[in-house]
Amino acid sequence: MSQPDKSGLTYAEAGVDIDAGNALVERIKPAARRTLRSGVMAGLGGFGGLFDLKAAGYDDPILVAATDGVGTKLRIAIDTGEVGGVGIDLVAMCVNDLICQGAEPLFFLDYFATGKLSVEAAAAVIEGIATGCERSGCALIGGETAEMPGMYPEGDFDLAGFAVGAMERGAALPSGVATGDVLIGLASDGVHSNGYSLVRRIVERSGLGWADDCPWAPGTLGAALLTPTRLYVQPALAAIRAGGVHGLAHITGGGLTENLPRVLPEGLGAEVDLGAWDLPAVFGWLAQSGGLAQAELLKTFNAGIGMVLVCAPDAADSIAQTLRAAGESTCILGRVIEGEGVHYAGALL
Repeated sequence: MSQPDKSGLTYAEAGVDIDAGNALVERIKPAARRTLRSGVMAGLGGFGGLFDLKAAGYDDPILVAATDGVGTKLRIAIDTGEVGGVGIDLVAMCVNDLICQGAEPLFFLDYFATGKLSVEAAAAVIEGIATGCERSGCALIGGETAEMPGMYPEGDFDLAGFAVGAMERGAALPSGVATGDVLIGLASDGVHSNGYSLVRRIVERSGLGWADDCPWAPGTLGAALLTPTRLYVQPALAAIRAGGVHGLAHITGGGLTENLPRVLPEGLGAEVDLGAWDLPAVFGWLAQSGGLAQAELLKTFNAGIGMVLVCAPDAADSIAQTLRAAGESTCILGRVIEGEGVHYAGALL
């Protein structure tokens, strides 16, 4: 009878490479340093991130927190190997929510989980996260890399993001939304980070692969669908500070149909003119290839509008000008009306 092997085991033999994790931390430190801003008190490596609200310029702050992920868009990123953009998506999905409360994003933390750590892939993702933070004016002050063998198939990973922002007491949004307020829509950069389970089904039905030519734009289909979520933080903050903004709605899962009512008081609804903007080609292709009804398109995707500002009528023109000066494409979507829900006029398809 053979004797059992009495040799000692190591964590590495169990599938967890601590040295790779340490190498990743060193690799991403320069990216994190790029995101430093007033209020940051310590770099990566501690047991927690420190932030000084007074040093950030706040007198009587209210903290606002948001968390989100990227959803099944990750599947396309992993399958194509183009993973850097989903880091920007991760930041955008959190910080775009914070500004809807009237808060300035201050700092961000990420959670990266995988079966076996690839330093190159993880570094590409976190470089994207740092880029998103840099563009949003918030600091990447920490995170967690979890190597969990047996939990994820080879090459797969998952992401979660956590953002904290602040505003002075009394500045919370939405506030003052009233009948007649003007709805200003900001253009999206494509599908953003919602509806990808349906996107993937439509692509499967079409018979195309990620490396095939994109039907509506130059480049591959995979690259087009991996266009990162647009970051609205700096233009939206400029509009808020200019005055007259009563609310903002980040158009994510649920589309205009479900997200716009979230910023409207009870008894008020929205009238939206579907002829106010041109439907981007990606949504036309998805609708045609998937046989989507207009209602399904508007409830699943952003349909070309990634953020909506609810504005006082006498300030709408100046707010739109401020947004355009900050690089946004704007359109007047409609107005706040008495009633409930979103009422559409015209047609997108």
